[in-house]
Amino acid sequence: MIKTMKIGDYREYQRVITQADVEQFGTVSGDLNPAHFDEAYTQKTIFKRPIVHGMLVGSLFSKIFGMEFPGEGTIYCSQNLIFLKPVYPGVMLRVKVTIKSINLEKNRVVFTTEIFNQEDQCALTGEAMLMPRKEKQDG
Repeated sequence: MIKTMKIGDYREYQRVITQADVEQFGTVSGDLNPAHFDEAYTQKTIFKRPIVHGMLVGSLFSKIFGMEFPGEGTIYCSQNLIFLKPVYPGVMLRVKVTIKSINLEKNRVVFTTEIFNQEDQCALTGEAMLMPRKEKQDG
């Protein structure tokens, strides 16, 4: 798998996080912070309305890494996230991963990870290190 990858290769998709997604994530994670749910509370914050959990936004890379690129059998080794802009429910997001470096000997690939809002502003950036499976499995 890693031998077919090149620096600069990328994948992306679009996704809207709904209020139902936020509620499910809050329930699963236990993060019921009013910043994600309470209109009146958020009116008094810099956000002015409820925002999506940062870790929910950051989890959107898993779809690409686990299912498409590198795909099934990939091991997620590390991820850092830098939150640049708030993400609100109902906004179209563009999720993009780009190969930054490849280490053939250690079977590791470092990706730049980015999420853009509907104004094409980067809302989240970071890097992920993955270990692709050694060879393509028959399907």
